[in-house]
Amino acid sequence: MKHRFAIAIFGLFWIQFLTAQLKEITLEDIYEKGSFVTKGIPGFQFMKDDQTFVRLQNSKIIQFYLLSGEEKKTILDASLIENGLIKDKLESFEFSSDEKKLLLKTESEGIYRYSSRATYYVYDIESEKLQRIHPSNKVMYPSFNPSGDKLAFIFENNLYFQDLKHGDVTQITHDGKKNFIINGASDWVYEEEFTLTKAYEWSPSGNDIAYLRFDESRVKEFTLEYYKNDAYPEPYTFKYPKVGEENSQLTVWNYSLKKKKTTQLDIGPREDDYLPRIKWTGKEDELCITWINRDQNQLKLIVNTVTNNKFKTLLEEKSNYYIDLHDNLHFLANHNFIWTSEASGYNQVYLYGPDGRLINMLTEGNEELTEIYGMDQSQQHIIFQKAVNNGLDRAVYKLNLDTKQLSPIATVPGFNNVQVSPGFKYIILMHSEINTPPVYSLVNSEGKLIRVLESNQTLSEKLRSYKLSNVEINSIFNKHGDPLNSLIIKPVDFNPAKKYPIFMFLYGGPGSQQVMNRWNSFGQYYWLQMLAQKDYIICIVDNRGTGGRGEAFKKMTYLQLGKLETEDQIDAAKYLSELPYVDGSRIGIFGWSYGGYMSSLCILKGNEVFKSAIAVAPVTNWKWYDSIYTERYMKRTKDNAKAYEENSPVNFADRLKGNYLLVHGLADDNVHFQNTAEMANALIKNKKQFDTYFYPNRNHGISGQNARIHLYTKMTSFVLEKI
Repeated sequence: MKHRFAIAIFGLFWIQFLTAQLKEITLEDIYEKGSFVTKGIPGFQFMKDDQTFVRLQNSKIIQFYLLSGEEKKTILDASLIENGLIKDKLESFEFSSDEKKLLLKTESEGIYRYSSRATYYVYDIESEKLQRIHPSNKVMYPSFNPSGDKLAFIFENNLYFQDLKHGDVTQITHDGKKNFIINGASDWVYEEEFTLTKAYEWSPSGNDIAYLRFDESRVKEFTLEYYKNDAYPEPYTFKYPKVGEENSQLTVWNYSLKKKKTTQLDIGPREDDYLPRIKWTGKEDELCITWINRDQNQLKLIVNTVTNNKFKTLLEEKSNYYIDLHDNLHFLANHNFIWTSEASGYNQVYLYGPDGRLINMLTEGNEELTEIYGMDQSQQHIIFQKAVNNGLDRAVYKLNLDTKQLSPIATVPGFNNVQVSPGFKYIILMHSEINTPPVYSLVNSEGKLIRVLESNQTLSEKLRSYKLSNVEINSIFNKHGDPLNSLIIKPVDFNPAKKYPIFMFLYGGPGSQQVMNRWNSFGQYYWLQMLAQKDYIICIVDNRGTGGRGEAFKKMTYLQLGKLETEDQIDAAKYLSELPYVDGSRIGIFGWSYGGYMSSLCILKGNEVFKSAIAVAPVTNWKWYDSIYTERYMKRTKDNAKAYEENSPVNFADRLKGNYLLVHGLADDNVHFQNTAEMANALIKNKKQFDTYFYPNRNHGISGQNARIHLYTKMTSFVLEKI
């Protein structure tokens, strides 16, 4: 017995000795030096020959042989054209469909989350001539027509196209005006919540351009102020529809290049709806419009035949909850189409005929499809990803549309993601696990390895010299017995005889997932590891309402956002507090955006459990957030007033007992600073002390000019002092 005890003591001493030799992560490592950057294969693009690929490297577009990786030729050296006009400014590129021209993006300016304007050029590979798009201005969302001899774009809310042979520019619309009319691009809320930016599409022949027209004249405005060392702040005013308020009114239009004429397309009776997608069916004159009602529990695919301006409803779905918008609509050459739906309780693939009649349910079971990557040229197979292992892993399969046969491509536990070559012959596979950085490999269509493109071996070796803990995947049960996926990070020299504080991190919003067997799935990996090396146990829990586990689990929070999610996080904290190596009096929680909303509810409704909370850019009352997101899950306040009141942190400020850090960017166009200002007002009214940090001129992400390291320095000290 004494001998075994001596061995145990020696083992513990040896672990402590080895741990002492490891380096500790610093904030400077994470936010200034970029010490732990994960390598990918940026700019990788298959060529249509299925033999080569191209990448953007140091402002050069270089073509490589696919199988060997050897360089074939430099297609473009930006530093050599037009006396260095582009030089080091080349940000991205896009080929025309015949791969004879390149669209080059330079000098971009971000607008909102996805939108930007930039200077664009078209480079003719054969003639080596460079042509600027719109001679004197930055434009938005340029795209080649199918034959590559014209290019459409948006400038100052109007739709244009440029003839690349002659250089002539044609203005299609003329009524575009800031904060009033937008042609061919989206407004703020469609961009943010429907991820729609470019709102026009070339027809298959290139003879027509269909586009959406946004009339946002009746949408109420919101003004942000920027502080730029002038006598007065600089105001920025934009249209932002909040819950229950007027949205933009959308109409669908088509421009005929041959007739030089625009026509408004008929899509049937309408009232207070959304049109988040348009897509040509493959037939020259058929445009498919996705229609969703304002409550977002009814969806239609409406097809307009533009030659006679007649419409029909191709497909209709209804839900007792809400319908998630997706991009899994694929029209086949035989005019059948593929669509995905949660009608069975899990997102599955369906095949429909040209008349909208269901032909076959192609996938089934209790594992949901998460992405469709592509279809082979024979249109007999698709490659798709699905959530497996209770949503923790992602696997990739090939599906035969005729026989429904599934063939595995990448099913090794972890996160598998792919990019498919045009000929369906080769695949780029990205695989990672919770403790393993991503590896990028070239495989064939059966998933057989050809060669590794990027292993991140250098990063893996570097991380071994740091004081990093393995991340453990577990389940924590709430009071109803529901298993909740969770991640745990213990100090690398964890001693079960000690008592550790708990620091929880969460997001928790509808359909989101942080707990996955994927490298850095929760986005705060190194900072949380840094806290673990300071003797905190880190825990992340995916509450009810999160994704990867089917419709019932995801949508049970419908009409009561925040209620079940908060209960689950409180239950998880109570479970952790009862572990023998946990100090239950020292539990803290942190979240950003929806996570900030959740951490606020937790410190208020769970005031007996949580000692401290950090809320960055939180929603504090859903009535202050945008129409599309909030109404999808909560309907309007007039329909669901009680749930709005019972699940908004601002109404529970009187319950604050612990330490509360409230952080916001003053130029947050998404979750407005109004949320934090009103929360502060409520806390002051109730004589509750709290800490607050605000960041002038910073948006929802709070970055730029040292803002990020400044914020994390504060949050680190808050955790160390208050938990």
